[in-house]
Amino acid sequence: MIGAFIPLAAAALVPAPVPASTGAGAARPPVLLTAAPARLDLAGSTRAVVRVTNSGTKRVVVDVSRTGFAVDLRGHPRIVRGAGAVARSAAHWLTLRPTHLTLGPRASASLFVASKLPRRAEPGDHDAVVLLSTRPLETAHLAARVRMGVVVVVRAPGRIVRRLELRRLRVVRRRRGRVLELTVANRGNVTESLERARAVVSRAASGRHVATLIAGSRDLRPRTRGILEFPFRARRHGLMTARIVVFAEPGR
Repeated sequence: MIGAFIPLAAAALVPAPVPASTGAGAARPPVLLTAAPARLDLAGSTRAVVRVTNSGTKRVVVDVSRTGFAVDLRGHPRIVRGAGAVARSAAHWLTLRPTHLTLGPRASASLFVASKLPRRAEPGDHDAVVLLSTRPLETAHLAARVRMGVVVVVRAPGRIVRRLELRRLRVVRRRRGRVLELTVANRGNVTESLERARAVVSRAASGRHVATLIAGSRDLRPRTRGILEFPFRARRHGLMTARIVVFAEPGR
């Protein structure tokens, strides 16, 4: 049995990976690339600036490109080559200037990202990744290369549809205990942020509360499915029910 209370929220995609900073006193790596912001939300045809910084000790050349990406059921992203290879990709809508950056040690540069919507663009969210790839750098007889991505979400104007569906709920046994896995489908046209989702587990016969389980936050892109995981550590047996609650983002 699954009960649901689902206020919907505007979403933020998973931010680009940023290397962890080195500890105090530790030697800086030859290349340490960061980008700010790590995600861009663009409304229609507009532009924004990403600040790219090399905090390493070596001069680097960064190649800038655009591509689509996909996310699996558990929220792990992967690059998909070809701007039109992913449904609702905005890669073809983006213009990047410049397409190459040369950064000395502790240097920064501005990257301009512009979006231009095509005619009759489908309303809602469309996304892409701006890839920042350093040229191979010879260090300690190894060719080191850094690649990171800045997620870009372009929202096309029109009727916004928000619709989440709670689907299969099952118990999975793992080494560290049981996990409740809930499949959620986003049937809307905007990315939804699933934050602070919880499963309230009770005895089926008495309704007595057993445990409240918290899932990790994740984003669900338009017209895709994903899995929320609720770790269940309690050693309880018997027939139980779970009421699933997904909260909106604060302030919405």
